Amino acid sequence: MVFGDGKTPQQVRSIAEEILSRSGRVLVTRATVEMRDAVAEAIPGAAYDPVARTISLNTREGAGAAGLVAVVSAGTSDIPVAAEAAVTAEWMGRHVESHHDVGVAGLHRLLDRLGDIRRADAIVAVAGMDGAMPSVLAGLVGSPVIAVPTSIGYGASFEGVGPLLTMLNACSAGVAVVNIDNGFGAGYMAAVIAAGAGRAGPG
Repeated sequence: MVFGDGKTPQQVRSIAEEILSRSGRVLVTRATVEMRDAVAEAIPGAAYDPVARTISLNTREGAGAAGLVAVVSAGTSDIPVAAEAAVTAEWMGRHVESHHDVGVAGLHRLLDRLGDIRRADAIVAVAGMDGAMPSVLAGLVGSPVIAVPTSIGYGASFEGVGPLLTMLNACSAGVAVVNIDNGFGAGYMAAVIAAGAGRAGPG
């Protein structure tokens, strides 16, 4: 994985080429359009997702999808972080189903999707503002929930610290928490869990 922030397009291109030559796959997060253009010159098959801000390619044999990850976001503003998680889990070889705008401020929205979410081997729950959705969701499902606080919210959310503390203090069992806006970390962990869920193969 290449974290794009703070790197030049040429640096990202060089690192991506090296990683791909060694492992057969590469993922760039926080990628800009300029990084996309630089990487495309060297790796024509790499896919750019402008919402997730990722560049990805997996050429490894046996990289077919196995295991199911549900990526759930509370609000529309949380979608970029959720998309990063979804791209990561797919890059890891998992099936991914995304469910957006299901925050608990309108609990019926989450309940309407609950049947589909419960089928997942692992769940990524992305929320800003009060960060309550992952704890509520974990009380309704049997699969592990990886909670992702986002920096979305008004001043008292302190750019994601508020929802981070809410998630760390969750009273529902089965919740793990990654850092603020860390869609990659959540997607990666969910993919690892889904791979070991009994019906999935290795990543």
